[in-house]
Amino acid sequence: MSNPLYINEIQVLFDEVQKSEIFEDQKMMTDAVPLLPIAEINELYEQEKNTDHFDLKKFVMNHFDFLGAQVSVHREEHLPIKEHIEKLWDELTRTAYEEKGTLLKLPKSYIVPGGRFNEFFYWDSYFIMLGLKVSGRVAMMENIVENCSYLIQHIGFVPNASRTHFLSRSQPPYFSLMLDLLFETTADDKIYTKYHDSLEKEYYFWMNGEEGLENNTAVKRVVKTVEGDILNRYYDSENTPRPESYLIDIEDHENTSGEEFYRNIRSACESGWDFSSRWFADGKNIQTIETLNLVQVDLNCLLWHLEISLAKSSALLGLRDKENYFTERAAKRRQMINKYFWDEKVKMYKDYHTKKNTKTPSEHIAALYPLFLGLADQKQAEGMAGNIAEKFLYQGGLVTTTVQSGQQWDLPNAWAPYQWLGFKAMKNYGFDELAEKIKNNWCSNVERVYKNTGKLMEKYNALDTETIAGGGEYPNQDGFGWTNGVYLQLQQN
Repeated sequence: MSNPLYINEIQVLFDEVQKSEIFEDQKMMTDAVPLLPIAEINELYEQEKNTDHFDLKKFVMNHFDFLGAQVSVHREEHLPIKEHIEKLWDELTRTAYEEKGTLLKLPKSYIVPGGRFNEFFYWDSYFIMLGLKVSGRVAMMENIVENCSYLIQHIGFVPNASRTHFLSRSQPPYFSLMLDLLFETTADDKIYTKYHDSLEKEYYFWMNGEEGLENNTAVKRVVKTVEGDILNRYYDSENTPRPESYLIDIEDHENTSGEEFYRNIRSACESGWDFSSRWFADGKNIQTIETLNLVQVDLNCLLWHLEISLAKSSALLGLRDKENYFTERAAKRRQMINKYFWDEKVKMYKDYHTKKNTKTPSEHIAALYPLFLGLADQKQAEGMAGNIAEKFLYQGGLVTTTVQSGQQWDLPNAWAPYQWLGFKAMKNYGFDELAEKIKNNWCSNVERVYKNTGKLMEKYNALDTETIAGGGEYPNQDGFGWTNGVYLQLQQN
């Protein structure tokens, strides 16, 4: 079967499966591959569901293939950590040359994160590329870029992950940074001209709706502030429970009156931070999630980088009008990043609340982006370095926020992407000692867990390095793409 599966095509059966909790992990059913045409399965389900002795799980197992829904990583005992990672690159390699169930086809092979995540993920792939560069696997780096470009050209953007139920949202736009990484590896600036069209198409996905801001304060991913400035937010085009966390979303929704609760949940997923007190109006409870009311510092920094990359690719192609246009857009956004996100009182970058016209109280590690990309001045960087050292750096690495809510993107968890961003951000502004401490604290934590478990984890506990990280909607996964990539990159620096 080569037609992709859309969950709404089996909605009645899917709803029953997820609410019945016949699988421990709700993602199992989203990854299932139908063994018959969907119409036939639906018809059989309608015929059989009310009969005596009907067994829902048996029915599902008979009509769907779950092979590859969760693949554990094979490992050999006592391999040195770097050798283990080299083996993992091969074990985490997948192909999808045709649609299979909800899995989207891609032209090139790719690396999956690992554990329950058995598909191509957008922002994970950038951090995976860091490690591939160290490993000398340039062809796989090129594959990742090619797959992103293919998705942009065919869908209009890079989805959160390569499944049909992620076609309503993207993830942090790292495509332009992937091109930089490939350029650093190959020294071939044709990479920018080759993918100019894809850069531009992705940019207009994020800016889609800008022309509608004359009569609105927000359209899709673009927002107009009370002062008339245009910034961006995370957004999802659907306002329904996420298929991969279906029952969790329905149960959380029961305790809230928010009309756009599901869209707020999904929009937080576009950020990659699912979930964090960063998104909660009360700083504690997911029922108060208000992602749509915020414009985010990380997203706007990444879009600044996309604008300067488009100015660069336009210049290389001799497109002077476009070069000037994107240069001006980048300059304007740079000013706005300083105006809306820098909090002079606490010397830290924050998100901005567009309804309250003020910075949000949440202190979070995405504040690193202006330093990572060189947008902060030295005085701002000094303030940030002080905050990072005092509030975020623990024995096991950098935590994501200063709040312990039970969500996985909060204290006490340390995630690979922000160890690299933190290290690079501090290096950019001459805080070498702090950069080394970030690197050493997290890498030691990774090595300790590997020594004790033989696993490279999705996330780590930065406070209690004797335990494994938890929190969130599913158990800590091992594999793990971006941990492997960041560990190798930090060890080389």
